[in-house]
Amino acid sequence: MPSWFKKQMQRAYLEKDRYQIKMLNQCWFFYQKKNG
Repeated sequence: MPSWFKKQMQRAYLEKDRYQIKMLNQCWFFYQKKNG
C-alpha cells in the first residue's frame, strides 16, 4: 500500500470521515483488481 494512501486513510479515520473511508476503500479495491 503506497504511503500517500496510508496517510489519507489515517486522516480519514482520525476525522471519522466515513464517506472518505468508503471512497478510499473503493479506490484501493479497484486499484488492486487492476494491478493484481
